Amino acid sequence: MTPPRRVLVARFSALGDVAMAVPVVYGVCRANPGTEFILLTKLPTASLWVNPPANLTVVGADMKKQYAGLRGTVTLFNELYHRYRFDAMADLHQVLRTRIMALLCRMRAIKVATISKGRREKAALCRTKTVSSPLPTSAQRYEAVFASLGLATDTRSGSVLGAEGNSPALFADISSPKLPGERWIGIAPFAAHSTKIYPTDQMEKVVAELSARKGTKVFLFGGGDTERALLSQWASRYPGVKSLADRRHGFAKELALMASLDCMVAMDSGNMHLASIAGTPVVSIWGATHPAMGFTPAGFDAAHALQSPLSCRPCSVFGEKPCSRGDMACMNAISPYQIIDTIDNLLNGRRF
Repeated sequence: MTPPRRVLVARFSALGDVAMAVPVVYGVCRANPGTEFILLTKLPTASLWVNPPANLTVVGADMKKQYAGLRGTVTLFNELYHRYRFDAMADLHQVLRTRIMALLCRMRAIKVATISKGRREKAALCRTKTVSSPLPTSAQRYEAVFASLGLATDTRSGSVLGAEGNSPALFADISSPKLPGERWIGIAPFAAHSTKIYPTDQMEKVVAELSARKGTKVFLFGGGDTERALLSQWASRYPGVKSLADRRHGFAKELALMASLDCMVAMDSGNMHLASIAGTPVVSIWGATHPAMGFTPAGFDAAHALQSPLSCRPCSVFGEKPCSRGDMACMNAISPYQIIDTIDNLLNGRRF
């Protein structure tokens, strides 16, 4: 199969899903230097694509105003086609907008490859609660889209930032450079849904323990008014703790800081995936959702994933459904000391 010359790649949201696409798309760009790629995403996530390969153009589109609705989607497609003349489309999202664009491509005899999301398999996993083997990861599903277009893939993991992208100068207004012997630990205690959030009173105990350790700095990641207020309280209460929720720092700055961390503690959330593309090992905490669904980050290590072996898990693909038991036992069964032990095992190179 002759590979295409120019490929339109579409993934609009959400943050975690876009972040999972970054190392895959960069790898495909590296493996196909003779092909040009045009990555289409929403305006807020365009800046996530730091240090892009030379054959990748990132387009951030204002889908709320400038290109809203059916008419806006058609207008955006026509503008992109007339500018780039792509001969293939990789649909990494499979939502109404990308389906419309795929239809417009087929009307022009442009080849289209679309992601298989595995909705039935994921729903069955929630229904049966039987985790015999993990489903394909989102990264593998993305790679399959490119492979069906005749494009090679490059599955190397690690930081996508490059030497300039992880420079301490980028986060100089957040922290001074890391000193020899220091350990920097990030904590991102929030997620889009409450069933994916570890109890904050218990997470505060983790923050307190790490803060008490000599030579350890803790960086708190989050956003939103409620999150900002809580993280600010923790930062003022414990020495060596810095909250990044005070204002918007931007992806480039936060990714550079994440690259300097020895470890990130995160929920099943966007920050888990951001740390992964920064090349930082992650201690992940899972509640209603499950790693077997395939939403694991690049470099995922099950030894550093905390989850309760309850018969009611997983109860949700994305975590949007309320807890059927009403007690969030899946999260409450995990103690702060388990989290701390897992952090220590990761930092000291031990495995369970």
